[in-house]
Formats: sequence, C-alpha cells, structure tokens
Amino acid sequence: MSSHRQSKKRRYITWAAVGAVVAAGAGIAAQTSMAATTWPAQKTYTGRAFDTCAAPSLAAMKAWHTGFYGAAAVYVGGKNRGCNQPNLTTSWVKSVNAVGWKLIPIYVGAQPPCQTGSSPEKITATTAASLGAHDAADAVAKAAALGMKAGSPIYLDMEAYDVTNKACNNAVLTYVRSFTKTLRGKTYRGGMYGFTSSSAKAIATATDKTDLPGNLWYALWDKKNTTTTDWPWGATQFTNHSRGHQYMVNSKETRNGYTITVDRDAWDAPVAIVG
Repeated sequence: MSSHRQSKKRRYITWAAVGAVVAAGAGIAAQTSMAATTWPAQKTYTGRAFDTCAAPSLAAMKAWHTGFYGAAAVYVGGKNRGCNQPNLTTSWVKSVNAVGWKLIPIYVGAQPPCQTGSSPEKITATTAASLGAHDAADAVAKAAALGMKAGSPIYLDMEAYDVTNKACNNAVLTYVRSFTKTLRGKTYRGGMYGFTSSSAKAIATATDKTDLPGNLWYALWDKKNTTTTDWPWGATQFTNHSRGHQYMVNSKETRNGYTITVDRDAWDAPVAIVG
C-alpha cells in the first residue's frame, strides 16, 4: 500500500515491492467448490489498471479514459480505509462503467495483530474467525450498495507483517479463510492484495489452501508491467486469469488536464460485474 492510500497516521511499514475484457469462469480453482450455487460468469479484465486512495471525480475518470488504463481499483469499505470517498456512489459506478472503465473493489479489513503501526481494527487469535465473517458481510453489503453485483470479486487488503511470527500468521490465515468463505456464501469471489515478502506470500505458500482466496494481487514494486515474468511462486498457482500485480507506486500523472497520483497495476483477474 503506497503512501497516498492511507493517511500518514495509518501508513504501515512495508518490506521489499488497453486490455481486453472476457467473460469466463476462471479464477476460482484455488477456492473450495462453488458447485452448490449457480455462479454468474466471471468478468475478467486483462491490461493496465490503477489504484488511488480516493475515487477520482467523474470528470477526471472521463478525461483519463484514453486507453492507457482500462480499470481502476476503488476502496468500497473497511474500518481501516484511509480516505473518504465523496465520489464513490452508485451513480458514479454506473457512470464510469458506461464510460468503459472496469472496477476493482478493495476492502481494507482488520489488520494483523503483530503489524507495525496502528489501525482501528486488528485481528486477534480469538476474534479472527468471527471478525472475518463480519467484515466479509460488510464488504458484500458495501459493494452491492454501489451496484457491484453477485459474481464480482472483493479484494481484501492485507498489509505487511512478520510472517515468521507463527501465532500472528495463523490468526491472519484464519481471518482470511473466514472472510473468503463468507464472500463465497454470498456469491462473491475472493481475492487478496498483499506483499510478496509477507501477506501475499502467506497465502501463496500456505500448505492448507482451504478457503483461501482464488485471486491474488501482489505488490512487487519492480516497475515491470507483467503478471507472469516476475511471479515469485509456482507457475501453476493462480493461473487462468487470477493475478494482479502492483508494480509502481506514487506515480503523479496528468491526462487531459487532470492530475492524479496513482499506483500502477498489471491486471489479469476478475473485475466487478456492474449494470
């Protein structure tokens, strides 16, 4: 998470890191079976995306729709969300979708108990499962209220922490599993944003894959617009349109008179179903 994505008070310490849209059922192989529910076809975007703390104005989004970026990540909720979202409304979502933007919903849920920095909501060993379920239900409610329909992904933002701290890591995995399972029960796809040296690594290298998210958005700030050549784990993991890569942060860019500081992402993963 780059510095613009949260206030300085809640800036966490991190360690070192025009596409086509297709409809498919990809990106869910790593999750527990979804056969009990009839799932909407996954909407996948492949190309360059950006994320920024506060959703830009509709005018800025129209000005920025030049073909360089095709998708934008938006923070739909979470007690640890760092910016107010005056522009992020149902009308805004509908309008930017009509312009042609694809949207990537992010939810800043509870953070690890051993994480450096303060946050309004933290995981504990005793609350991890219940908190994960509660936050996932809130994430679905927030996304649905914005017009992001069932079958959409919600990416849980998990910031960096010491994954060698076994108790801390176990609490995080319990929370993530509960969050993902609850999303699935409400017909939303699970995803997670994290760092290749910590939070994303914990998901990718976990021995028990039960209820872990099927889509992984990894932060590796190497300035390489790819989801393949710098993928740090097994080549068979998170394949078939299940990867996002945050490859550059705090990039101040101007398009058609509108300047926004963004993080750049290479994207080949699910996006919200809108409309």
